[in-house]
Formats: sequence, structure tokens, C-alpha cells
Amino acid sequence: MKEWINVLKAADTAAKWHMNQRRKGANQEPYVNHLIEVATMVATASEGRDPNLVIAALLHDAIEDQKIPREVIAAEFGEDVASLVMEVTDDKALPKPERKRLQVETAHKKTPRAKVLKLADKISNMNSVALSPPEHWSVERRLEYVAWSRSVVTALGDDVDASLLEEFSRAANRAELAAR
Repeated sequence: MKEWINVLKAADTAAKWHMNQRRKGANQEPYVNHLIEVATMVATASEGRDPNLVIAALLHDAIEDQKIPREVIAAEFGEDVASLVMEVTDDKALPKPERKRLQVETAHKKTPRAKVLKLADKISNMNSVALSPPEHWSVERRLEYVAWSRSVVTALGDDVDASLLEEFSRAANRAELAAR
């Protein structure tokens, strides 16, 4: 029971950390909606048996987007959560093309739990591209993003949750159709 209280604590913390952040899409949804969507997919894929992975899903963009130190996450939610968050965090000091290349190149090296988190994040991103893409993204840019996301997911390998893979495929197809 205590683990799920920590999940709610993480949701509250994520909402506070990302309070002023919005999705890039035309609808400008509160960013916390993305975090909750990813956490819900992770909870479903793990059948509720991995509260730390759900917490990591809620916090997965805290370092990258809000510059929350890893040590703060570890102190509040434990080393396991901090390690999972780090495993899916891009190094924003690198140029964007390099970060994208590294996501594809390192995907297969991730732990099975981090792969679930990464895959759920990509599904959520595909849902956003389909339903509320950034206004300044051209059709070409949207299709390139879908293709790159497919590359990352393919690079994760075969040892990922089959239902999440199916959901990613559906979401990517919707994003492609919406772009055309």
C-alpha cells in the first residue's frame, strides 16, 4: 500500500515540477497529462506490480525538462526510481541530432523496465503528433518524427511488451494518417 501512496506523491511532485510546462502541440495541453498517460501505460503493462516504474514514468522528464537533480529524485523516491529516470534521460548538452541518434543507438542497451518506459513515452508522443501536433511542424516534419520514433522502438529489440508494441504501431499509424 505504501508504494502506491508514493505513486500519488510522485504525481503531485511531477505536477508541481512541470506546473508551467505545456505540450508543444496546438492544444497546449498541460504537460502533466503526458506524464500521467505514460504512467498509466506503464502501470497497465506491469499489471500494477512495479510502482517504482510508475513513479519513474511520472518523473521521466524532470531532469531533462526541469533540470531537477538526479540526487533530488533519489532522495525523494529512491535509487531505483532515479536510475530508471536517468536511463531514459537525454543529455540536453548535446545537439538535438546527436541526442536523436543516441536514442536509436542505445535503445537496445536499456534495461527491460526502461524499455517499457521508453516505449510508453513514444506512444504518448505519437498520440500527441496525431491529435495535437506543434503548429509549426510541416507534414514532412511530422512524418520524419514518426519514422525516427519507429527507429527508436525497433532498436529496443524483441524483448519488449507486445501489447505496448501493438499500441505504438497503432499510434504511429494514426500520426502518419493525421499528417497526410
